[in-house]
Amino acid sequence: MRQRIKEHLVDGSDREICCFSITCEECGSVWKSTAKRFSRRQEDHHSESSRIIAQALYQRERTQNMDHALWEAAHHFNSCPLCGRLVCNYCFVICDDLDMCRNCASRLHETGESVLERV
Repeated sequence: MRQRIKEHLVDGSDREICCFSITCEECGSVWKSTAKRFSRRQEDHHSESSRIIAQALYQRERTQNMDHALWEAAHHFNSCPLCGRLVCNYCFVICDDLDMCRNCASRLHETGESVLERV
């Protein structure tokens, strides 16, 4: 599931803020990870060595923030076992025999509650 989420993760980071998003393949709603500021975002880097160090720190923090975004997203998205789409908790339905996205549930005349309705 982590790899599936990672494939849909969109990097919305800039030089100051690190943030990622995912769009639900059912309803089109956009989920955004917790935005985090980079530790060295406003520093001027006058020397080549300070630029190299700042870039390495930026990449390290970006990787850490991406890992956290993947963890966060796993609590908001599910992969439908029938169509394989990545859908938000609102669009993922808890059914009697097999949980699935709203579209598949409708197509198969299955009823149930969304994950959000169960919480």
